[in-house]
Amino acid sequence: MDVSNHSVVPTFVFLGLSNSWGIQLLLFFFSSMFYVASLMGNLLIVFSVTYDPHLHSPMYFLLANLSFLDLGGCSVATPRMIYDLFRKHKAISFEGCITQIFFIHAIGDTEMVLLTAMAFDRYIAICKPLHYLTIMSPQMCILILITSWILGFIHSVAQLAFVVDLPFCGPNILDSFYCDLPQLIKLACTDTNRLEFIVTANSGLVSVGSCFILIISYIFILVTVQKHSSSGLSKALSTLSAHVTVVVLFFGPLIFFYTWPFPSSHLDKFLAIFDAVLTPFLNPVIYTFRNKEMKAAMKKLCHQFVNYRKLS
Repeated sequence: MDVSNHSVVPTFVFLGLSNSWGIQLLLFFFSSMFYVASLMGNLLIVFSVTYDPHLHSPMYFLLANLSFLDLGGCSVATPRMIYDLFRKHKAISFEGCITQIFFIHAIGDTEMVLLTAMAFDRYIAICKPLHYLTIMSPQMCILILITSWILGFIHSVAQLAFVVDLPFCGPNILDSFYCDLPQLIKLACTDTNRLEFIVTANSGLVSVGSCFILIISYIFILVTVQKHSSSGLSKALSTLSAHVTVVVLFFGPLIFFYTWPFPSSHLDKFLAIFDAVLTPFLNPVIYTFRNKEMKAAMKKLCHQFVNYRKLS
């Protein structure tokens, strides 16, 4: 679709996070540190699951794909944010803005579906262990992965369909460090009240609905385990605690963005930084902190890499 015919504004300008040199330096240090840590941690999970035969199971397959999505998620906005911290003119083209929005929503929606699939995987493993390998077969895992990407792509395209034909003739200032639909729609040179409601309600409904389904599924798992074995409740709680933590960290900022009726620029930016930088870093930490198999596989992979470097 040719968006140039509908947009007079060639670029959008980010206000960024702060004008204070000290705060910018602090943000640069912490953002760079957590971004590199996110890349290294998620890459380590992907390679550990790929090369360790002991981790070739549905749970670790889904975890590796979640880490792959986190790699993409933290790389959509964070590198540009770090690059823009010390730039006076933080501009992005209209096409670049649309591309950024597409990948943010495509990866985010795909991750929602994958987190739901991981909850289903834990339900089968805990409540129906004898049928686990039959239900969560390799074919089912591939189907879940393909379905999650297709649904994420469809939802992202559906969201962008609302904005690519909007006329943008000025102003072109975005009070943020990345492009997102709610702020972009407000800059259109037309009445967008109904469109803002549709887009916000759409994303908000998906976020709240997915989070609600996940929390209910975890409660159902715990109730089912308690009925069959009170001794297995503590093990189930330990297994699900990591999943619940990731769900809260992932959905918390999203639900606030799209459902909170009183927007706050400073709080929005803080949550945006948390969602873009910290969440992809915390996911591998949370999922591997209590997982002995994953920690052993990661150590083994690191030792192999060190030995390979010594030999070369």
